[in-house]
Amino acid sequence: MLPENITAVIARNERWSGAAASEPYEAGWAHEAVFFIRALKAPLGPAPMGWIEISPDGMNWVREGTEFAMPDALNGIAVARLKTFGNWLRVATTFAEGAECTVLVTLHLKA
Repeated sequence: MLPENITAVIARNERWSGAAASEPYEAGWAHEAVFFIRALKAPLGPAPMGWIEISPDGMNWVREGTEFAMPDALNGIAVARLKTFGNWLRVATTFAEGAECTVLVTLHLKA
């Protein structure tokens, strides 16, 4: 049997600043998840840490524990891998005042 896979574009050409988060994605059927966060434009200011959040309902969020450095250069890519998670996933971060990044966020899921 071939594994079931999907790639979802979660954010495309979004300018993130201040407190930012991707749209939630329902992924309870998957056993593995990989987020890729790419800087589509040169980021302004310091690159913050990003993290994965999980939710039981897609509305109330808690940090899952996985953290990563957001991209700090044009076409830079951050990666977050997950093996154990609930049903809903998203990426979140908080930029310092004046800092921002235009991102492409994709989520790759495998059953």
